[in-house]
Amino acid sequence: MDVAPFPLFLVVMGVAGCGKSSLGAALAAAERLPLIEGDDHHSPANREKMRQGIALTDADRDGWLHTLGLLLQAHPAGAVLTCSALKKSYRDRLRAACPALRFVYLDIDRATAGQRVAARAGVHFFSAALVDSQFATLEPPQGEPGVLRVDALAPLTTLQQQVSAWIIPAEAA
Repeated sequence: MDVAPFPLFLVVMGVAGCGKSSLGAALAAAERLPLIEGDDHHSPANREKMRQGIALTDADRDGWLHTLGLLLQAHPAGAVLTCSALKKSYRDRLRAACPALRFVYLDIDRATAGQRVAARAGVHFFSAALVDSQFATLEPPQGEPGVLRVDALAPLTTLQQQVSAWIIPAEAA
């Protein structure tokens, strides 16, 4: 399998239910990069809190963000990471671990996110009761460098094509 001819590091970010996993997998396949599914790296304690509908604190996320930074560093040719990255401070931690990091922000409304999370109950550990806390924590990345905002309600193929077109200038750099 060929890999991108340049190091490409992307984080697909947004609140629960926005489609991070779907878009992350599509981008990883299209760009021939490894996918790091952020949810797979939460501690058992954090998973249990979220299952019970208890929002994670900054302290809860500390070790998780550290692990994600190390995972990005372990892929020098690039990777696609799915991670909520709700606060600027979380994004800055990931940028410190991987300075070439770019973010794709899946923007979605609260009602649709809630419906999507409720629809996957029993399949995913994240409780629908936490959607409101995700929006309360969210600091949209407007004005931050290296961020592309996309409409989470667009078809997956369209989203993947938008992001792939956006990263093309990085190839020439």
